[in-house]
Amino acid sequence: MMFSYETAFSRNIGWLTHDEQQSLRQKRIAIAGMGGVGGFHLLTLARLGVEKFYIADLDTFELANFNRQAGASLSTLGRPKVEVLAGMARDINPDAEIRVFPGGVNAENLADFFRDVDLYVDGLDFFAFDAREQVFKYCAEHRIPAVTVAPLGMSAALLNFMPGGMSFEDYFQVAGRPELEKAVRFLVGLAPALLHRHYLADKSRVDLKAGKGPSTIIACQLCAGVAASEALKILLGRGKVWAAPHGIQFDGYRNRLAHTWRPGGNRNPINQLAIALARRQLGI
Repeated sequence: MMFSYETAFSRNIGWLTHDEQQSLRQKRIAIAGMGGVGGFHLLTLARLGVEKFYIADLDTFELANFNRQAGASLSTLGRPKVEVLAGMARDINPDAEIRVFPGGVNAENLADFFRDVDLYVDGLDFFAFDAREQVFKYCAEHRIPAVTVAPLGMSAALLNFMPGGMSFEDYFQVAGRPELEKAVRFLVGLAPALLHRHYLADKSRVDLKAGKGPSTIIACQLCAGVAASEALKILLGRGKVWAAPHGIQFDGYRNRLAHTWRPGGNRNPINQLAIALARRQLGI
C-alpha cells in the first residue's frame, strides 16, 4: 500500500484543522534522550503528524529497559536507541525527516542539534545533569521553547520554559553544585506537590547517591501525552501554556492533579524547606 500523509493522520482532523495539521508537518522538534520518556515522545509526536526530528542518545538497549522503554525488546537488545526509535518512527511515517545524533548531545554539537528547531522536548535521563544544563541553557539563549515532563512514580510532572520567561537555571538553581545536591534540587523542583511520594512500596530502591531509582511504564506513557499536548499548543500558538515557575503534576495512581506556582523556583521558601527535608532524609 502506498503511504499517504493525509490518510494516515486524517483522524487528527477535527481536533486539528487541516491547516493546523499541515503546519505541524513542517515543524522541527529536537528530543535528547531516547530512553524512558524520549522514545514515547518521538512516537507520539510522529503519530500527531510532526515530520521533522533531531534525536540524540548514546546508549544501547538492555534488559533492564524492558519495563518502560518504547524500543526495548528482545530483537533490539544491544542496538543503539536512536537507530531503533528512528526506525520505529519511520514505520509510522516513511516520509519523516529524522536526523540521529548517536553520540548524544554535548557542547560540541549543540548548535547542530538545535539548527532550525522549533521546539525542544526533554527525554534525558534524570541523572544526566551536565547535558541537561547545557541543553536548557542553549534553548534559553536562542529563544527555543523547551518542555520537560518527568515520570515520577505513576505521574507526569510538567514544566515549560518559554522564550523570555524563567530559565531552567533560574528555576532549579543547580549550576556548580555537587551531583547529589543537583539530584535533590531537580527532584523537588520538578514536582513541588510531591503527589507521587505517598505510595512508594519499597523505599530502599531509591538511591540518589548511586544515581538509581524505580520507574514505571505508566508514568512514561502519561508523560508522552502531556508533552505532545504542550507541543501542539506551543507550535500552533493555540491554548494556554503554563510556563515556569508554574508546574503541573498529574498522578494516575492517586487520581489527583496539582498546579503549583513557585516564584523564584528553588529559591522559594516552600521549595527551600522541601530541599532541606530531602537533605536530612539522605543524610547530606
